[in-house]
Amino acid sequence: MGFIKYLFSKQFLKQLLIASVLFVALFFGLNTWLQLTTNHEQQIQVPDLSKLNISEVELELSELNLHYEVIDSSSYNSSYPKKSVIDQSPDKNSFVKENRTIYLTLNPSKYGDVEIQEFYGKTKKEVIAELKSLGFEIGKIYFIPDLGKNVVRKMKCNGKYLKVGTKLPKHSVIDLILGNGKRR
Repeated sequence: MGFIKYLFSKQFLKQLLIASVLFVALFFGLNTWLQLTTNHEQQIQVPDLSKLNISEVELELSELNLHYEVIDSSSYNSSYPKKSVIDQSPDKNSFVKENRTIYLTLNPSKYGDVEIQEFYGKTKKEVIAELKSLGFEIGKIYFIPDLGKNVVRKMKCNGKYLKVGTKLPKHSVIDLILGNGKRR
């Protein structure tokens, strides 16, 4: 009975009113502060940066008050200019807020070098499959007198004979010299 009487007392109602006013004031104050500091209604559309070099990216993003960071130089893609953007995050046409960092993946300036593996005595089919899987292209096929028919005896690139361990850029054209299956 004393508790119910206390709930309807002037002292309790006064405290309840003060707490309610403070709660409402705190709620609206916090909401207003968050909208001001987080730029709640602001939206900047991320431009398409693909195939742009770093100086063009910097110019375009600085006009929008955005920043960039290069996170990777991916494997070489010949359909993109050297040192140009091949991927970005967030994606083009996404909406971001002011001062956001756009993460970029660039096209390296050249293909990576790949080491020539052991080839002598392997069949034409084996060597071609291995060279293609390493990223090389197959050029001309020559035959020399040798008992091993379609067995690789030598390889050339740009007129120079290749040895195991030689490093060449990906997509280099390699000529094969095979045995013709005859002594002479």
